[in-house]
Amino acid sequence: MKAAEAGVHIFGVRHLSPGGAQHLLEYLDKLQPTAVLIEGPSDATIEITHLTQGATKPPVAILAFTDELPVRTVLWPFAVYSPEYQAMKWAKTHGAAAAFIDLPSSVTLGLQDAMNRGRTAVRESVPAADPSGEPSSAEVQDEESLYSRIAQLAGEYDYDMYWERNFEHNASAGAYLTSILSFSSQMRELGEEKELREQPSEYAYNALREAYMSRQIQATIAAGHEPGKIVVICGAYHASALAGQAPPMSDEELAALPSRSTKLTLMPYSYYKLSTMSGYGAGNAAPHYFEMMWETIEAGRPEELPHRYLSSVASHVRSGGTYRSTAEVIEAVRLAESLAALHGGSRPTLRDLRDAAQTLLGHGDLAAIAEPLARVDVGTAIGSLAEGVSQTPIQDDLNRLLKTYKLEKYKSTVASELQLDLRENRRVSSSEAAYLDLHRSVLFHRLNLLGIAFAKNRPSSQDSATWAEHWVIQWSPEVEIQVVESTLLGETVEVAAAYVLREKLQECRSIAEASALIRIACQCAMTSQMEEGSRVLQNLAALSRDVVGMAAAARELSTILSFGDIRKVDTAPLMPLLEELFRRGCLFLLDASGCNDEAAGAMLTAMNELNGISLEHGDTLDEKLWLQELLLLSERDDRNPRLSGYACAILMERGAVSAGEVAAEVSRRLSPGIPADLGAGWFEGLSMRGHYGLLSRMSLWEQLNDYINALDDDEFKRALVFLRRAFSTFSPREKTMISELLGELWGVNTEQAAEILTGELKEEEAKMLEELNDFDFGDF
Repeated sequence: MKAAEAGVHIFGVRHLSPGGAQHLLEYLDKLQPTAVLIEGPSDATIEITHLTQGATKPPVAILAFTDELPVRTVLWPFAVYSPEYQAMKWAKTHGAAAAFIDLPSSVTLGLQDAMNRGRTAVRESVPAADPSGEPSSAEVQDEESLYSRIAQLAGEYDYDMYWERNFEHNASAGAYLTSILSFSSQMRELGEEKELREQPSEYAYNALREAYMSRQIQATIAAGHEPGKIVVICGAYHASALAGQAPPMSDEELAALPSRSTKLTLMPYSYYKLSTMSGYGAGNAAPHYFEMMWETIEAGRPEELPHRYLSSVASHVRSGGTYRSTAEVIEAVRLAESLAALHGGSRPTLRDLRDAAQTLLGHGDLAAIAEPLARVDVGTAIGSLAEGVSQTPIQDDLNRLLKTYKLEKYKSTVASELQLDLRENRRVSSSEAAYLDLHRSVLFHRLNLLGIAFAKNRPSSQDSATWAEHWVIQWSPEVEIQVVESTLLGETVEVAAAYVLREKLQECRSIAEASALIRIACQCAMTSQMEEGSRVLQNLAALSRDVVGMAAAARELSTILSFGDIRKVDTAPLMPLLEELFRRGCLFLLDASGCNDEAAGAMLTAMNELNGISLEHGDTLDEKLWLQELLLLSERDDRNPRLSGYACAILMERGAVSAGEVAAEVSRRLSPGIPADLGAGWFEGLSMRGHYGLLSRMSLWEQLNDYINALDDDEFKRALVFLRRAFSTFSPREKTMISELLGELWGVNTEQAAEILTGELKEEEAKMLEELNDFDFGDF
């Protein structure tokens, strides 16, 4: 028996439709049904109680997720003006039974998996099968032409404008319902042939949903409800099918459907996510605008919407420091109403209002009102649920932590900045309050480890301060989903973070990665994971000859040790590991320096790191060994010359070589006959540190001058590669000083020499440089 034959009432809607919600409420008041059946996951019917309780503030969503890794999700969002949400509230108020009748979430995810296997691109998170029958984000590209075609046939700018003018502004309840059924039938005629030809799986998916909903309708009749007392609220696309075309699904067909084991929860949603800006195909571009529409409809004064909308835009413009008069708002309302009349509409659509706002409030410039329009159209609202309502354990734990650490006010879609001072606050009495910012930091780092993008770390203005952190905090539905997806990792944030860190340590294969994980463990206040990371790092280091990796690991450990007692984690056991890494880095420095010029870049960074660490921890590290190995490298001719020069520069900077020794090495390295790669390359490394120390050594520039003069043309061109790279590290003031030194050597006016040498290249000089295409100047 089909729904229409049984006398069941089918009411088609658009998911986010204030006009549809109002007509639906009037329809329910008139029929007084005993059962209200709603398109939505049938296994979520139990959540209707939580959705309709007073503490629930839309927008909210039903979220289903698989209970095995990798986690996949599907969700159904509701705004306060969603017809489905208002139908649930009506049923509760009037004592009617309310139930969702679409495919269970387990089957929805099973079917989506089956369809995804046939697609080239596999999505990790599946958008909801939209209750309105509009395209999901997976379908929107293929379905877009259908909705564009509807708008074209209606002579409207786009589909949203068509829908608003013909359905949101349709004040006649009878005409609305008739129009919806007619629209549903015509839409299916336009779209089904293309869908069958190009997307047979999507067509089959919709057919399965309609068969299952028909089955649920029959089950409701069998449960004792009179057909004439049953109202079914479904997407407009499905209305005509449920009104008489879709046969009920059999037991055998249901048993044959693919399924995934899933769990359900409720979650706060946001207007931003509902907007099409977020990519949700069945969202509307202006959720806050439609909330304003709903409020005027509820108040019985829908004609006031243009006044409210344009006044709100003007208010935001004024708050931005630009004056707009009341007269301009009045003229904008008149213009919007005139635009609506030109299109044969009874009231302005959103596009009419935006055009009027741009003309009168933006004075023709859209950029001038772009931000106010976004705020009024989309809004920043985020929903809320009663504490503990349908939450997973990790959601409950996070909500408790946010409350404990006074972070609840940051649970907003508007980004906020938070500066943390990890030091003890001695002006408060309790230990919890004294280390509030430290506890916040630990929580933020644990959430980052879990991939929960609630707080993002930014470089602090106190760059050298280990006690200062700067975070940017912003809540979103994606964050809530990420929290739910962490459910399978542990029942609390701490347990889940510990699990992830253990997994990462087990998979770790490099000493640099191991040291980074130790730092994360320290920031997350996970002592046992720090110990495990130390063991992993020690084992990896014992087999490694990678100086670059050892230097990076040593820098991480040095940073952790610099935290001292700020983070209240015992870092002393890391000191022997740092000593071992430093020692091995020193011992393998000479071998690792026999590399090409490309690899030398990473080695320069490693040498700089090891030198900095030796200065920071000179009382515990083997500084003598470090200087000894640098001296050996600086003297070797068979190592990378840039690294040998850099080693000499460090020794000069630290006073580990005498002026005479430096002069002798300069004379040797820049002797006539030394190839440009070796001589100029060595000078490049030498010039990377201690510029003012080099400028004070006149003999160095004499040697460099004589060396360059002795090069033949080809060798000179090769030397240019290294010399240009070397001098690029000097500041403009330093370059001027070098020019003056050279002028003195050449016996010319030093000021004129500096002016000529530091001036713009002449055209022929620039051309000569361009001809040196055999060399790679891209790094300069």
